[in-house]
Amino acid sequence: MKFIVIGVTDSPNPFFPPEVGEIISRGVVFSGGRRHHEIVSPVLPAGAVWIDITVPLEAVFEKYRDIAAECSGSEAEADKEIVVFASGDPLFFGFANTIRRMMPEAEVVVYPSFNSLQMLAHRLVMPYHDMKVVSLTGRPWHEFDNALIRRFGKIGILTDRRHTPTAIARRMLEYGYDGYTFHVGEHLGNPCKERITELSVKEASDFEFDNPNCVILHSEKCGMPPFGIPDSMFALLDGREKMITKMPVRLLTLQALELPLKKEFWDIGFCTGSMSIEARIQFPHLHINAFEIRLECEAIIRENARRLGTPGIDIHIGDFLDAEVSHLPRPDAVFIGGHGGKLAEIMKKVLGVLADDGTIVFNSVSSPAVPTDSHRLFSDACAELGLRQLPPMRVIVDKHNPIEILKCKR
Repeated sequence: MKFIVIGVTDSPNPFFPPEVGEIISRGVVFSGGRRHHEIVSPVLPAGAVWIDITVPLEAVFEKYRDIAAECSGSEAEADKEIVVFASGDPLFFGFANTIRRMMPEAEVVVYPSFNSLQMLAHRLVMPYHDMKVVSLTGRPWHEFDNALIRRFGKIGILTDRRHTPTAIARRMLEYGYDGYTFHVGEHLGNPCKERITELSVKEASDFEFDNPNCVILHSEKCGMPPFGIPDSMFALLDGREKMITKMPVRLLTLQALELPLKKEFWDIGFCTGSMSIEARIQFPHLHINAFEIRLECEAIIRENARRLGTPGIDIHIGDFLDAEVSHLPRPDAVFIGGHGGKLAEIMKKVLGVLADDGTIVFNSVSSPAVPTDSHRLFSDACAELGLRQLPPMRVIVDKHNPIEILKCKR
């Protein structure tokens, strides 16, 4: 089967070059979204068969396979082709990528148009070679949060009906990213409906936009995120300074976790959330799940996440040993910040889901006031579970008790 994927804009009178016009005129089976059908239906040949692209996509590709099977004996080239209409550049977060994933054996030929972000940049006469592009079309917030935390000065966003420009602006305001100018392009390519709007983040949070649309955020004042968050910036549990992992220890602990090479980070016993938040700022590519037994800590970590601009931390309140974690992605980096005397049990549960190259780190505080030797507990658990210990690192910050950063791997 051969797919010919043709990019279109929102124009109600699409223009196709002669080569593409010839492909359409000889076509038999066509496919695309319902909006694409409305746009191209006047140029389709008589008797054209149309397949709507709707979810679930598996059903759409089953129809494609049925057509391929029916036409396997045909000598006519057009019978073996499906002409697909897609928005803009079909290889730019587009349907051509889906075809290659779902039917890798198929031949794919692409005739692109400008994608919507290119068109918006053209309307704004804005260079876009330095733009970080994020798609929120049917995707979670993660990559957008990543771009915000990394303080990109220019961010292009493909939206959908859930991740609207208004929802994007409200998320930015919640986490303190109000220093951008919002540019929204609606119905790009449609001379009757096209609208370009420039707003502040606050204005965009109360504005209604038509679909389809896309967004370019622009700021001249963006800089690098801080390397190490001052301890004074965190809200604390009952104002207790000792309940926060100090900044030098946080950074060394993150180094021990090998986070630049990891994808899924678990913070068990997060308390104020300082470890999760520091990890989110320093390594925003991570997916972070934070666990804490104390109910009051949920409000604290949420306040600190808003205060320090770190959206996207998934919070779980309750006893970790009772938590259902089988549905979560397997962690490849785990920090145990609190154990309530059940360190071995926690490590055993972690080991049941830990990725093959996973790393566990635990900070042991040396103090006469602590009756249990947590270093020994950690070593005993490693021996029992068959984990390989790495050399510890001993750290003293100011007049605080010494801390040993303990690390083990599968």
